[in-house]
Amino acid sequence: MATQTGLPLFVLGRGADPHSEKGVDCPGELPPASDPGLVERARKAKEALGDRLFVLGHHYQRDEVIQFADVTGDSFKLAQQAAARPEAEFIVFCGVHFMAESADILTGAGQKVVLPDLAAGCSMADMATFDQVEECWEALEDAGLADQVVPVTYMNSSADIKAFCGRNGGAVCTSSNARRALDWAFSRGEKVLFLPDQHLGRNTAVLEMGMSLEDCVVWNPHRPNGGLTREQLERARMILWRGHCSVHGRFTAESVDDVRARIPGVNVLVHPECRHEVVLKADHVGSTEHIIKTLEAAPSGSSWAIGTELNLVKRLAQTFPDKDISFLDRTVCYCSTMNRIDLPHLVWALESLVLGEIVNQITVDADTTHWAKVALDRMLALP
Repeated sequence: MATQTGLPLFVLGRGADPHSEKGVDCPGELPPASDPGLVERARKAKEALGDRLFVLGHHYQRDEVIQFADVTGDSFKLAQQAAARPEAEFIVFCGVHFMAESADILTGAGQKVVLPDLAAGCSMADMATFDQVEECWEALEDAGLADQVVPVTYMNSSADIKAFCGRNGGAVCTSSNARRALDWAFSRGEKVLFLPDQHLGRNTAVLEMGMSLEDCVVWNPHRPNGGLTREQLERARMILWRGHCSVHGRFTAESVDDVRARIPGVNVLVHPECRHEVVLKADHVGSTEHIIKTLEAAPSGSSWAIGTELNLVKRLAQTFPDKDISFLDRTVCYCSTMNRIDLPHLVWALESLVLGEIVNQITVDADTTHWAKVALDRMLALP
C-alpha cells in the first residue's frame, strides 16, 4: 500500500505497514500524547494532596499516566501496595475496575479508592457474571458433582466472583501462582471450576501439572448446561470457563512462526493467558512480573519477541535498549479498556480530590468484601 495523505489511520505519520491491521509504529514526527498543560496540572494536584494520595499504575498503562504512579506493578501487587499504605486517604488506581475493587477489599475502612474512568473495565472479567456462575454451580449440584468441585478464580475477576469462590470453599490465584492454587484445590476436591480465563487454566493444568487436554472441558455460559453432557462433566478434572483476555487471545501460532522467520535466533516470551498453541510454540512463558524479570536478566544483544500488552512491550524496549525487544504480532494490541485511563481523566480525578470532591469512588459491600477476602486469604496462605 502506498503512503497517501488524508488516510485517517496514517494522518500522524508518513508510512504504512501492508502486513499490519493498523501498524505497530507510526513513522514521522508525532505531537505530544496530551496537552503539555495537563502534565503540569497533574503534578500540582499531586503535590497539593501530598501524603494523602497514593497513585497506583498498572504495567499496561500508557506512559503519560504511568509517570505519575507512586508504584507500578500487576493487579495483585498494586492492591497489596495499597493495603500497605494505611496513611494514604486516597488511592487513585490507574488500572481497571476489578483491580480497584481488590484495592477496596484489602484497604482500610477510612481509605477511598478512586478509578479515574468508570468505563475502564475488563472484558475477561465481564465474561463471567455472578448470575452465570451461580447457574453453573446449580447445574453441578443437580448433576451431583458440586461437592467434588473446588472453584478457583483468576485475579482478573469481579469481587462478586471472588466472593463466590470464598463462600464455596475456593480461592483466588494469579498468573504466577496458578499452579500452587490448583495443587491446593486438588488436595480438597476431585475437580476444579476455573474462572474466568480458560487459557491460563488449560496451560497450567496441561503444561505444569501433566494433565491431558481431554482432562479439560469448557463451560459455555451461553449454552444450556454449559454445552456439556453429564458424562463430560464426570470425566473432566478441569472445568474451564469460556473466557479469555482480548489482548493475549489475539496472538496466534502463526504470529510465532512469522517472528521466527523475520528475526533469526529470537526468544519468544509470552503470557500464560495466551492460547495453548501459542504457549506450546514459545520459548518462555510467565506472568507480567516474570516477563520483566526475564528481560532484566537477559544478556545484552539478545533478541526477544514479547506476547503481551503493547504499552508494556514498548516500555520494556525503552528500558532495555541493549536488547532487541519487539512485539510478537504485527497487529496493534493495546488493552483498550486499560487505555481509557488517560491524562485528562487522571487530572480531573486529582483536581476533584484537591477541591474536596471524591469522584468515581469504588466501594464493595461488606458481605462481598468478607467472602472475597476469604478467597484472597486462602491464596495468600499458599506455600
